Amino acid sequence: MGTQERAPGLVVLVVDDETAGLNEMKHMLGDNSRVGRILAASDAAEALRMLRSDNPELAERGSHRPIVDAVFADVVMPGLSGLELARVLTAFANPPALVFLTAHGENALEAFEIGAVDYIMKPANEERIDRALKKVETVAPATGAIAPPSEPEPARQGDDEVIPVELAGTTKLVPRSHVRWVEAQGDYARLHTRDGSHLVRIPLSQLEEKWSEVGFVRIHRSYLVSLSLISELRMSSSGYSVLLAGGELRELPVSRRHTRELKNRLVRAPRLG
Repeated sequence: MGTQERAPGLVVLVVDDETAGLNEMKHMLGDNSRVGRILAASDAAEALRMLRSDNPELAERGSHRPIVDAVFADVVMPGLSGLELARVLTAFANPPALVFLTAHGENALEAFEIGAVDYIMKPANEERIDRALKKVETVAPATGAIAPPSEPEPARQGDDEVIPVELAGTTKLVPRSHVRWVEAQGDYARLHTRDGSHLVRIPLSQLEEKWSEVGFVRIHRSYLVSLSLISELRMSSSGYSVLLAGGELRELPVSRRHTRELKNRLVRAPRLG
């Protein structure tokens, strides 16, 4: 365990089991004017011991609560992984901002689902670290205090989700509200938005389960659509289809087994103006 002091600013805890990676991150954070204090842990268990509310080394003057604004954690570590550490931290009443550092892009979706503010691919550089710190500043509480764990607050139904999409080493965040319809492509799903389409490694059935309560409906074994964008339900000799508005008009087939549920959802759903 170690600390590095400097002028007032963000307090950042770095967690990495590799000494070289830990030292490199401490150096880049130490050179950034947004950072006031750096703490370091070699694994998730040590990080949790450091964040104990009774840790006198981290106690704020006049308080017994540790002050940490952000945790920069490696994803793959022995014992508790960075993702498992994050799940514990999100149960805190005032959790720190979470930033993941990794050479593995396949965990990006899970990281953002947990609540990460950024996902940095190694090797990182000063500019990339600064962008992450800017995001931390937008979400870090004014006091930066982490209170002892409590029951996590459930996500509100209306909250918009972001889906990380990997493309040529860059992670693009696509808001769920921008998705018009989703197409199954094997174990992958293609998200269709007004601006184009994005392939993500997640089955359509999993998106159906997650997005059903926020207005998406399965109309076919290959299609999941945003209910609020359905402008017409058409019937022809070959069966039903829907017409999607909210951009370029698109007609998609409706399978017989999904027709009844779709009709019921359309009756109950508020329509677009």
